[in-house]
Amino acid sequence: MVTHREVCARCRRPIVVCYCAHLPTLETKTRVVILQHPRERDMPIGTARMASLCLPSSTLHVGVRWDDPSIFGANPILLYPGPGAKDILAEPPSGPVTLVCVDGTWSQAKTVVRDNPLLRALPRYAFAAPQKSQYRIRKEPDDRFVSTIEALMHVLGALEGDADRFRALLEPLTAMVDAQLRCQAERPSHRVKKPRAPRPPRVPRELLARWDDLVCLVAEANAWPHRAGVASPPDELIQIAAERVATGERFVGFARPSGALSPSTLFHTELVESELVGDAATLRADFHAWLRPTDLACAWGHYGPDLVGGLPERADVRAAAQRYTQKKVGALETYAPPVEIARGRALRRLAMLGEVLRAWRAIS
Repeated sequence: MVTHREVCARCRRPIVVCYCAHLPTLETKTRVVILQHPRERDMPIGTARMASLCLPSSTLHVGVRWDDPSIFGANPILLYPGPGAKDILAEPPSGPVTLVCVDGTWSQAKTVVRDNPLLRALPRYAFAAPQKSQYRIRKEPDDRFVSTIEALMHVLGALEGDADRFRALLEPLTAMVDAQLRCQAERPSHRVKKPRAPRPPRVPRELLARWDDLVCLVAEANAWPHRAGVASPPDELIQIAAERVATGERFVGFARPSGALSPSTLFHTELVESELVGDAATLRADFHAWLRPTDLACAWGHYGPDLVGGLPERADVRAAAQRYTQKKVGALETYAPPVEIARGRALRRLAMLGEVLRAWRAIS
């Protein structure tokens, strides 16, 4: 039976590691606006919420897009390093300001600033931390970087000319870090890992649930060899073979390419040139007339459906096979059971697709 630890409603930490008793209340002339990336909101050891609990004049907003300048208030400045950023510890702005601080990993913060023109337009300030971070439970990418609450400690001390008063912001941080390290030390140092049971095959039930709509599809093309530096004619549709799996209804049609046949086309498709009559546009129109609006075309990969075009719905059986086996699969001929077909690669592949779907259905 799983038991859930009681959580503090204020700091949202388990009661055993609650840091609320160490939170100071620090009034400021500076208005602080913290913009928190959504992925940081649920981080149990984040410091943005901790800072907002210490600073009554602060506001904490969660999101990635900021289009309303009213959330910044009067005289906003952005605390974020970059070209043109002034050193806020050496050259603090005069007069009360709104300090806008982005909370998140450095990658997340970079994305937020990059994607918000309102933020990029703000006067930018940065600083080099005068002391090493006390945030010992989370690795920063550089020793000069500090947590959000430590950054506010340094910057508010400079803006309001009282660095000693704002050192109180370290008290809840220290309490949280010490509690976290204590919990880690109390955990067993050697855990016996239970062997993981093999996962059962993931039969694509969402595909098989539409059994009456499944149509296996194979398309062949007049394809010229691709050589580096030599322009090749585009692949042209010359055959469509399809079968409605539930009923066995079949469509087979041909078309002659508008240009010359590639020397390898008849060999690879196992067709006879005399079969290639008509044109691709008529072949596509006849096939779409045969299809029902609810049909789901099932093919091995994307090549065949792309040749045909205009399908109401399509499913990649190869991708489903990779999810089913939990590994990469190659050609249809190496995955499907062999079938006996007199002649024609398209018809042989069509039968193989049907066998794959029927095998999945049998064990679903």
